[in-house]
Amino acid sequence: MRKSSKHPITLAAILMCAMAAGGAASAQDAKPAAPASAAAAPGGFTPPGQSKNTEIDSIAVVVNDEVITRRELAQEINTITQRMKAQNAQMPSLPDLQRQILEHMIVQRAQLQMAREMGVRVDDTMLDRAMVRVAAEQKMTVQQLRDQIEKQGGSYAAFREDIRNEIIMTRLREHEVDQKIQVSEAEVDSFLAAQEAAAAEQFEVNISQILVRIPENASPDVIAQRQKRAEEVMRQLRTGADFAKMAATYSDAADALQGGVVGWRQTDRIPPVFAEALVKLQPGQVTQIIKSVGGFHILKLADKRSVAQAQAEAAVQQTHARHILLKVTPSLSAADAKRRLLELKERLDNKAATFEELARLYSNDESGKKGGDLGWLVPGDALPEFEQAMNELKPGEVSGPVETSFGYHLIQVIERKSEDESKDKKRNEARMALRERKMVEAAEDFQREVRDRAYVEYRAEDLKEAK
Repeated sequence: MRKSSKHPITLAAILMCAMAAGGAASAQDAKPAAPASAAAAPGGFTPPGQSKNTEIDSIAVVVNDEVITRRELAQEINTITQRMKAQNAQMPSLPDLQRQILEHMIVQRAQLQMAREMGVRVDDTMLDRAMVRVAAEQKMTVQQLRDQIEKQGGSYAAFREDIRNEIIMTRLREHEVDQKIQVSEAEVDSFLAAQEAAAAEQFEVNISQILVRIPENASPDVIAQRQKRAEEVMRQLRTGADFAKMAATYSDAADALQGGVVGWRQTDRIPPVFAEALVKLQPGQVTQIIKSVGGFHILKLADKRSVAQAQAEAAVQQTHARHILLKVTPSLSAADAKRRLLELKERLDNKAATFEELARLYSNDESGKKGGDLGWLVPGDALPEFEQAMNELKPGEVSGPVETSFGYHLIQVIERKSEDESKDKKRNEARMALRERKMVEAAEDFQREVRDRAYVEYRAEDLKEAK
């Protein structure tokens, strides 16, 4: 289970998803976002024509075969408003804020529908574990986290469902985007050659973005309209407008409501056209408009720092392992998965079959085609639960069922070695950098495709005008 390639969900990934709504702060600094209560909070959003004491239960937007109600929209606007005020962020106008939040809700709803159709589920047991991790990252117990959310006027139950939805969407993106990304050995060779040829020192950049999205199969007129919108944003930035406010007002990216903050990225792990524009800037400056397949981008360089040169690689222990993975699905419960793996282990213990044969027949992982072979793993390559169980095995031994966020595994250690891995590590790092670059572009394309394929009907006149 390599977290660096086929299976990128890790504790950090879960926490990033769970706390993504927390704004520009790092995971360590972020505070849990408390969902708004059902009624509009004092000073919060009230839809046109409604008083704060009026029930908001009319349909705002239809997304495929589901609806987003006025009440849901008002709750989300109140939540985001409270969060932005707590961060002292500049607020866009209410119509702009409403438009941005509604678009975010539409995209999220469409992704959750797609995930449901594909059978992607997160059960309560897995969600409970995620909540423990979220609380631990905040240096709290789950009860303390719950108390803090409720003290802020939020609903812990709603917060849990937000976390569940984020994990579901992460799993969907893994299935539809991450696992389909391939990096060839030729690409790795070219990447390493380019690195060696580059005399300039590598940098990390802390960036924010504004994206004016181009719909899939857009006509020239629509593209021209979107370009004018980007040019208007650029005009306002040149006359002193606040970048975060412009992002919250105009950006179509998922991070718009966090002021467009992307965070620290190595220049070799972002699209080359972005890196080329950013290296010319000083902190605080913004790029010109950059056109990509997905739309028009404006990037702000918040800061940059040099990446320390790699030190001499010490000898590290490597483990050659293989596994059989059974994923929990609507047709296979966790109990059934564990029972089936115990039956397979009994066959292995009795030498009634080989590990490779059973992996090819039963494993739900791509490695099953190779008899479950995961190749040589170094510390950090696998999920913590997987790595801990693997490290306890002697060569030739097979574990009992091991649970991770992907399902249940039988693990076998084939052999171990300790050697200088400098060349292998450089290639692995290059492969990871290329994957990350491709994933950024592919994730944006995926979100755009899901949105463009969805049937969306605006029921309220004021929403039609604001979209």
